[in-house]
Amino acid sequence: MRFCKLCVVVVLVMVMATAGMAVAGTLADVKAKGFIQAGVNGDLFGFGKPDEKGVWRGLDVDTARAVAAAVFGDANKVKYTPLTAKTRFTALQSGEIDVLTRNCTQTLGRDTDLGLDFAQVNYYDGQGFLIPKKLGVKSAKELDGATVCVLPGTTTELNVADYFRATGMKMKPVVIENTAELAKTFFAGRCDVLTSDASQLAGTRAVAPNPKDYVILPEIISKEPLAPVVRHGDNQWKDIVNYAVLAMINAEEMGITSKNVDKMLESTDPKVQRFLGVSAGNGKALGLDEKFAYNIIKQVGNYGEIFERNVGVNTPLGIERGLNALWTNGGLMYSPPFK
Repeated sequence: MRFCKLCVVVVLVMVMATAGMAVAGTLADVKAKGFIQAGVNGDLFGFGKPDEKGVWRGLDVDTARAVAAAVFGDANKVKYTPLTAKTRFTALQSGEIDVLTRNCTQTLGRDTDLGLDFAQVNYYDGQGFLIPKKLGVKSAKELDGATVCVLPGTTTELNVADYFRATGMKMKPVVIENTAELAKTFFAGRCDVLTSDASQLAGTRAVAPNPKDYVILPEIISKEPLAPVVRHGDNQWKDIVNYAVLAMINAEEMGITSKNVDKMLESTDPKVQRFLGVSAGNGKALGLDEKFAYNIIKQVGNYGEIFERNVGVNTPLGIERGLNALWTNGGLMYSPPFK
């Protein structure tokens, strides 16, 4: 009887170890196929959308490119899978994609219930309201009885219901799964209000028939920390995705850009030498080439660069850095030491 119990214990340990090995192989898998499969939005200007030539662009796209630069030394070794809010997590859970970089809000429930892990936040956001100027509304508190366009399967859906309930107002939801279709519905006048993350509202307004006809109301009703997502249990892959984002933040802190990174290789500063791989250690710790951070900055840029070219004040979105500024400038972007 004791022998049988021991056998059961041994078998269970072996099963658990095998399961762990199966989960923990994303780096090996992507190296074997030669590219990273990234889940993205596909319809959100400034974050994830092909341009008129079919080239994928956006802040979330650049995040996926940073991971590819870290792993392969080539930011272009990414293939993109457009996903809806409803299908994004299932695609990651099933192994259809290797990483999800699709404006996903980190929440306790998602962290604990879905078998997923969130990496470093790449955009701090909050939910707002987009309305036609002709509606004459100046505050979200004037939206009692409004028809509200909203995506299902998102934190947005619950947040807006909570907000209207807390303020004693009523609303009529219009729920449409696809981001592009939701925007068309709003622009066609089938709902009074479109609610989503403020960044998404800015992206939607940017592609409106006449963007100046729409305004984002001043109220922000939630916290929406948006971050890349990986499957739970593969610690090495999470570290790689995490430090790919942090490398861009750290480079901005250190004044390293895509334009001066080659010159910075000559720096005598030990912190710069470690960060750019002149001094060995960081790459080995992640299972990557020592120049992984150099490759990210050279090919993709630091965080400030990807922010400004995709969503910044000189883009159609016109977004200020705000919470996404470096901590030294009053924002929340902060990197731990690379050592």
